[in-house]
Amino acid sequence: MRHHSNKRILSRSRGARTALLRGLAVSLIERGKIATTEAKAKELRPFVERLVTHGKTGTVSARRQVSSTLGEPSSEIITKLFDTIAKGYLSRSGGYTRIIKIGRTEAGRDEAVIEFV
Repeated sequence: MRHHSNKRILSRSRGARTALLRGLAVSLIERGKIATTEAKAKELRPFVERLVTHGKTGTVSARRQVSSTLGEPSSEIITKLFDTIAKGYLSRSGGYTRIIKIGRTEAGRDEAVIEFV
């Protein structure tokens, strides 16, 4: 039974799921908008919004925490998150991303686009 389990497994082990979310988050920060499955987008949303909230503080500790969460990405990703993305949301207290449903693909997956607001 899955009592008190509110995360999606995404048919992956824990390490693979973490790597998937890290990769999707880095792509979203890089491009500002990505297309993926609806389940992955819904799982990515709180992951990325937590990073943007850390980015709004702008401290060295927050930079280290975001870097650790993303698995030591390139410094350009961290700089873009803190200097451009997070600065745009200083007056906003949450809801930094939006998910737009595209529809079913031929393979039967529900596709969606996740982007920064």
